[in-house]
Amino acid sequence: MSGFGVRQFSLTLMHRMKDLNADRVEDALKEMGATRAELRDAHTLWMKMAYSRHAPKGLNAFRMALGPPHHQGVKPFGDLDCKVAQWALPFWPGLAYEVLIGPDGSVWNQWFVRPGEPAKLAFDDLTPWSCVISDVGANFADAEHVEGSAPQHWGVDFTHDGRKHRARFVYGLLQRVDPG
Repeated sequence: MSGFGVRQFSLTLMHRMKDLNADRVEDALKEMGATRAELRDAHTLWMKMAYSRHAPKGLNAFRMALGPPHHQGVKPFGDLDCKVAQWALPFWPGLAYEVLIGPDGSVWNQWFVRPGEPAKLAFDDLTPWSCVISDVGANFADAEHVEGSAPQHWGVDFTHDGRKHRARFVYGLLQRVDPG
């Protein structure tokens, strides 16, 4: 659909992120010069396209919104080799939005990743929108992935200074760290 691009896609991602970090999303809207209505409209249009018989599906839906990926390749997933595509989104520098495509052409996963090696992080570096799931896993030896409470939500449980914490992610991007 015309008129749906990187800005609208970024707002669509933020719509789900506000579940766990509404204040950070509000700050981002101000930085972008966007309104809550624009956020809702972008999300609504993306969902309509997802269920439309006429809109592009799979990787083509992301190409329609984001243009050509800056990286395409193959990624092992168990015994299968899946297609992977990544886009740089201006609002999240240093990260890439990755889409994993199954052998049948369907989207198996979509989330933020850090191209290259995970970032070296201390506990105090775990600030919203600063890191991805693999960064936390690489920096905290006992990190354990847990299922999130909603679609595109994930958690990583880990220990710091003898205390348990849960890092909460939306689309693989850190939203907050909760004690216990």
